[in-house]
Amino acid sequence: MDKVVLKTNFEDVKLANRGKVRDIYEIDGKYLLVSSDRLSAFDVIMNEGIPSKGRILTEISKFWFELMKDEVENHLISTEVDEYPEVLHKYREELEGRSMLVKKAKLIPIECIVRGYISGSGWNEYKKSGTICGIELREGLVESEKLDEPIFTPSTKAEIGLHDENISEEKAIEIVGEETYNIIKDTSLKIYKKAYEYAYSKGIILADTKMEFGFYDGNIILIDEVLTPDSSRFWPLNSFEKGRAQDSYDKQYVRDYLLSVNFNKQPPAPTLPEDVIQNTSKLYKKALFELTEKKLD
Repeated sequence: MDKVVLKTNFEDVKLANRGKVRDIYEIDGKYLLVSSDRLSAFDVIMNEGIPSKGRILTEISKFWFELMKDEVENHLISTEVDEYPEVLHKYREELEGRSMLVKKAKLIPIECIVRGYISGSGWNEYKKSGTICGIELREGLVESEKLDEPIFTPSTKAEIGLHDENISEEKAIEIVGEETYNIIKDTSLKIYKKAYEYAYSKGIILADTKMEFGFYDGNIILIDEVLTPDSSRFWPLNSFEKGRAQDSYDKQYVRDYLLSVNFNKQPPAPTLPEDVIQNTSKLYKKALFELTEKKLD
């Protein structure tokens, strides 16, 4: 069984940041992103890791970066430990399959969310006001229904333990400027549409996704992870039925368990039962295989 990695600590490499899932190191003017097996639900990091999760996120991101490279430049340099700076080679066991050496881009500080279906926080807002992030939608939509056109709904990028907040187009422009906003909006929609068509051809609905961008050498590039079960809602096409919540390839299994035990969405996280951990791992592996036809060793 894949060893669960909850945290890395490379003492002779500078730790730049420890996110909800990734440990980010700075080396030779680049970043090293290490995807742990940590899982965050409702913005709270669980105590237990999900076996193979970090490796799956890395493999799926690598796949999409390659597929999208004609649409937008991305930050990926290599996922091969042999191509990393030599000081990292001794950490091969922890890095193999779950790390990326990437360009050091300057983060554009909003989350770029594209929604093609109405679900999650978007569905909750629509029920109250008929809008998502202030965007008026037609009346009569039901949960999980496909929108007439995908919509771009930015949010703030919250620190660990805080919740991202949906924001209006005006607020996003105030944060990043109109020119940058228009580029990341258009690029996000383009990526979503291409990914949606690809996933659909594999029997998967890409309901929504979030992306991040940064500046590198004067250009806007795609960074972080992309189109993984951590950043996207993937639904099996063969069981899709609008008007209800959907089965999902992501951490919804964990969210559903937490709701069943009335988790208050604040730390500390409750203990996850072994069956919830293993079933979540199986869903991540299924997403990897269905999208890329790859299985982990």
